Amino acid sequence: MNLHTFNTLEFQQIKEIIANFALTKEGKAKIECLTPSTNKKQIEAWLDEVSEAVEILKKSASVPVHGLDGMEQLLNNLNKGVALRTDQLIKLYDFLDCCGKMRRYMKDKQYYAPRVTAYVEAIDELPELANEIIRCIRNGRVDDYASKELLKVRKQMAIQEERLKEKTLQLIRSNKYKTFLQENVVSQRNGRYVIPIKKEYRNKIKGTVLDTSASGSTLFIEPEEIALFQDHLTWLFADEEIEVQKILHYLTGLAEGKEQQIRLAIETMIHYDFLFAKAKYCRSINGVKVEVNERNEIKLIEAKHPLLGEKAVPLSFNLGHNQNALVITGPNTGGKTVTIKTVGLLTVMVQCGLHIPAQEGSNLSIFERILVDIGDGQSITENLSTFSSRIVNIIEILKETNNRTLVLLDELGSGTDPGEGMGLATAILETLFEKGATMLATTHYSEIKEFADSHPGFINGSMEFDIVTLRPTYRLIIGRGGESQAFAIALKLGVHPKIIERAHHITYKEEKNYFTEVKDTWKLKELEKQVIVNKYQERKRTSKTEMNVPSYHQGDNVKISPINEFGIIYSGPDQLGNYVVQIKGERQSVNHKRIDLYIAAKELYPEDYDFDIIFQTKENRKKSKILSKGHKENITIDYEGEI
Repeated sequence: MNLHTFNTLEFQQIKEIIANFALTKEGKAKIECLTPSTNKKQIEAWLDEVSEAVEILKKSASVPVHGLDGMEQLLNNLNKGVALRTDQLIKLYDFLDCCGKMRRYMKDKQYYAPRVTAYVEAIDELPELANEIIRCIRNGRVDDYASKELLKVRKQMAIQEERLKEKTLQLIRSNKYKTFLQENVVSQRNGRYVIPIKKEYRNKIKGTVLDTSASGSTLFIEPEEIALFQDHLTWLFADEEIEVQKILHYLTGLAEGKEQQIRLAIETMIHYDFLFAKAKYCRSINGVKVEVNERNEIKLIEAKHPLLGEKAVPLSFNLGHNQNALVITGPNTGGKTVTIKTVGLLTVMVQCGLHIPAQEGSNLSIFERILVDIGDGQSITENLSTFSSRIVNIIEILKETNNRTLVLLDELGSGTDPGEGMGLATAILETLFEKGATMLATTHYSEIKEFADSHPGFINGSMEFDIVTLRPTYRLIIGRGGESQAFAIALKLGVHPKIIERAHHITYKEEKNYFTEVKDTWKLKELEKQVIVNKYQERKRTSKTEMNVPSYHQGDNVKISPINEFGIIYSGPDQLGNYVVQIKGERQSVNHKRIDLYIAAKELYPEDYDFDIIFQTKENRKKSKILSKGHKENITIDYEGEI
């Protein structure tokens, strides 16, 4: 399993959440290194560990996992010829004390958590070392009673320091120094006692200047009368440091003698932190221990995506028993991608020894590889299109797939010509199936759905869609491919059933009846307007006789309603029963239903009457006469209004 798989399935986010439950940085670091195993016995042991840890947390959530801070640096300083500092020895004591608390914590839990409590046997409290540390070091320093020599030196130091203070006080109280003093106080510079002398009296005092005030007006001088006392005290300080180093080296030697036990205890405590962090996470997602197999069988019961929390829709399905490929169809945003990512992520989690949010009875197969092609992998830097980059990924999947591989493919073949994309997707699915892979693939292609129906080893699934609310339910339905939700949605939104039936025939080359749920008479009339074009075309094919259009002739004088104007028939009727009528010198199209005969043309004009006198302009008549005598260039006659 590679980093691409972990990132795509968002396993890194799972590890970050688990790390938040760890109490030590060492435990967090171990969680960061959490990787799946392919060993069935190891996975089962990990799952049992977490189960026992969960039971322990139910009884007592306060696990004494602490005291590891600084232990790594302490171990690195052992056997280097350098003594441990007092603060490091105190940390070592705190850690050993924590080990004792852990042993006592686990003492009464061995009956229901035998595996987890057994680890505590690897922790040695090292009471001799702990007792020596606490005897020799108190209040952050080596204690006076750590050794007889140190006690003797520190007593001498106390006596000598008292003498030195007394001698210094005598000097500042004496008349000899009274005039030269800036103030009657005793202070220290670099651990040596000094008295403040006015600058101008520097030559009056025998001694060493150890410091000067900020203004330069005061000199801090160590008088020669107390120099001998100071030197004696300095020698005692050196003796003290020698004795302190002897004790620190002694304690360091004791720790070095127990290095292996300390290292083992540290590793065990880190493992406890790591284990209980996993258990706390599993409790937070209501995880359960599931069975594992090596038969490429997947059985999920009410499983949820752990990152979706309560919003996740439960997922249930079986895969295996010679059916190792599931093809999922359904609308966009219907949950197809979340479904296959859920299966992949839960598989990784189980192989890492984690409980998953599912019902008991769930069973997941152990895979050597989980290979995924999900999402838009467009690479700008490599100048690859979405389709090209995904094909590059598919090539790697084809190379690495074997019979212990789980392959997750999202919208296989998308991003190119639908026909070629469908063919390529089908061929890839066939090849991966022949290589023995367990597959979950999502698609929009109805042809792949038909392929899965007819190909042994493949099963169809679809994401449920609520046609009433027009929203996806995000539930996986096994055994059938997704219906044409586009047609169902269009029908629900008010498209005429006849149009939907025609679309279904074009798409699937089959007849299917669609029916509207509309009952309201007015709404039905509105619905029929969508297909009124068919009636219009039928009317165009109907003859004027069938439409009962009265016959008018050119020159007939007619009355036009409802405007009550008179006009003269120029031409018509057309296929819709419209005549061109000249009204007040303008030609208009008028339907026959608005026309009533007033005086027939035969009653007004002789048989050979030239109606151009009425309907054509004088100019057009002149042009017509010229053209009747022969062809002439650049003469155009515009007959307005003719149909």
